[in-house]
Amino acid sequence: MPTELSTKAKSEGIVDAGHGLGAAAIGGRLRRLSERIDEDCSRIYAENGIVFEQRWLGVMNLLATEGSQSVGTLAAKLGISHASISQSRKSLQKAGFIIAQVDKKDARSVLLRLSPAGRRLFARISPIVEILRRISVEANEEAGHPLAAIERLEQAMNRRSLYERYQAIVSKKDANGRSESGRS
Repeated sequence: MPTELSTKAKSEGIVDAGHGLGAAAIGGRLRRLSERIDEDCSRIYAENGIVFEQRWLGVMNLLATEGSQSVGTLAAKLGISHASISQSRKSLQKAGFIIAQVDKKDARSVLLRLSPAGRRLFARISPIVEILRRISVEANEEAGHPLAAIERLEQAMNRRSLYERYQAIVSKKDANGRSESGRS
């Protein structure tokens, strides 16, 4: 379902400025798609009387299925930054869904676990999450399996980052000693 903004943009004849940039706009396009998914999920949860932020799902799922975890472990398992997990931690703690405790084995580390309210919430959202999983599989198939392409893109960026690729181009010199990018 198109978002209010995308529907309004189409009805007013607004052109998707990022579309003309092609692959150069991939970050913006992925953010836009992520926002649409998050908006729809928020709407689904709200219609079911559940206050839940989609960004909590990965953290809550790991805590529910694997038990207590450190922020660093969660970040590594989810493939996202420590800072992102810390933001989720703060909002989940504020909402009362997780508890943080100093690791008895390593006092420098804090372990997160679901609170009783977090366990109840996870049990409540699990049927919805399963339906969303099925919908995601269907949409992925309908769109020609873009998830496989995204995984290949992630692997390519893991091998050599965008920054490294940029540096390789600007550091190349032509026969006149100028970089290919036009920078001197």
